[in-house]
Amino acid sequence: MTTAHTYVTTTIPYVNARPHLGFALELVQADVLARFRRAQGEQVRFQTGTDDNSLKNVLAAEAAGVPVQEFVDRNAEAFVALREPLALAVDDVIRTSRDPRHRRGVERLWRACADAGDLYRKHYEGLYCVGCEQFYTPAELTGGRCPEHGVEPQRVAEENWFFRLSRYADRLHDLVAGGRLRIEPAERRNEVLGFIAGGLEDLSVSRSTTRARGWGIPVPGDPGQVVYVWWDALGNYITALDYGTGGEDYGRWWVGADRRIHLVGKGVLRFHAVYWPAVLLSAGQPPPTDVVVHDYLTVGGRKISKSGGGTADPIALAGEYGTDAVRWWLLREVPRVGDADFTVDRLVARANDELANGLGNLVNRVVAMVHRYRDGHVPLVGTGIGGGIGAPGGEALEAVCRQAPGLVRSALDDFAFRRATAPVWAIVDEANRYVDLTRPWELARAERDGDPGAAARLDAVLAALVRACETLADQLAPFLPGTAARITAQCTAGESGLPEPRPLFRRLTAPEPEPLP
Repeated sequence: MTTAHTYVTTTIPYVNARPHLGFALELVQADVLARFRRAQGEQVRFQTGTDDNSLKNVLAAEAAGVPVQEFVDRNAEAFVALREPLALAVDDVIRTSRDPRHRRGVERLWRACADAGDLYRKHYEGLYCVGCEQFYTPAELTGGRCPEHGVEPQRVAEENWFFRLSRYADRLHDLVAGGRLRIEPAERRNEVLGFIAGGLEDLSVSRSTTRARGWGIPVPGDPGQVVYVWWDALGNYITALDYGTGGEDYGRWWVGADRRIHLVGKGVLRFHAVYWPAVLLSAGQPPPTDVVVHDYLTVGGRKISKSGGGTADPIALAGEYGTDAVRWWLLREVPRVGDADFTVDRLVARANDELANGLGNLVNRVVAMVHRYRDGHVPLVGTGIGGGIGAPGGEALEAVCRQAPGLVRSALDDFAFRRATAPVWAIVDEANRYVDLTRPWELARAERDGDPGAAARLDAVLAALVRACETLADQLAPFLPGTAARITAQCTAGESGLPEPRPLFRRLTAPEPEPLP
């Protein structure tokens, strides 16, 4: 049997400022997929990176009075540094201005499309949003302003290279409609099909070196133009696999992969589900198999962005409230469709209610009861959660533990992250109910009083609870790897039994609101 190969990527963000929580959402979702599929026995590559070759980065560097490369390097390091505070099991991080694989790959991709007859020069005049690095038609604007950034686009007139996107409309429609390019959720798939049905115009894929301030990858054979940042950036998914030299990684993780999964925000959907597949078709390369789309995080109703005003620093949040509190909020609070408003109060409330009071209290008291009533040694009773003794409530607890793996797998196959956490949390709820129902402290008292059946019932209850905690650790591993490891450590017996109980979480406190002026 051949082992499945899965390639999971995030978008690569501009580095015109430090990272925000919206990008952390995408990283955490990708990390969950990668960890889960690895646990299923698949070979997985998880890749992220930074988009360095953007005019936005140049303008931000000029505003800061810092050389562009120095400015880009400094901010890119902040994105690379997300690995530890978010507990990311990343395999590769590509930086488009520094990694020699990238320029080689972009140049090869350009030449392949040129050889296919899909690149040509023409004079163009249009409305350009620097924030989006995108041309808009007047009909796409909202009150004459960019729908993403709320600013009036610049009118730009120059001669650029264009890509024959219009040539690929039918093939793109067939890919998406037939499910060979799966777009989730369905609302976004319908959006892409509607965009294709509305007619595809050829796409500007370069800009003048002068307007780019000399920053970017020169167009092969035309040094007066640099490759358009979106063409450049989209190429990272294959340039990091050494597409430029036809390396083994490209054959293994792109051409030969069973799944090529891109996680993206809704604002860049057409780039990943229309433009990028068309470029690959032109170059004679396979398109992605899945584009998974998340909506926006907001703060006070405003989209979180590096330049839009509303922001939340994931590194600072993880440092203050803990990695797993941040990951848990992103996975439990953010819906599959629709924006989610972030506040520290909501993060703290979710962590205290579910992690500290629900999960942490469960594991702590289970281990404490094993120490109190059985000197730290887990009773060896039966093979199921209920232990085969018939302790009241054991059947329900056993059922949720048995069902959880399949429900988690089904949800993650649908890329439904919040839904995937529900069966895990059902184990916590049912185990806590089981404690309240069986009341082990009363069984221990009955055992001391000489009740002949109390000892067996208490053994069954304790064994069932420890097995439930072990199942929790297994199922939590993709979502909260740190917590899962601590639960496993708490429930793994040494020569003298289980370790002494230790709190899994501390209770969090939200900052006091600032007084009104």
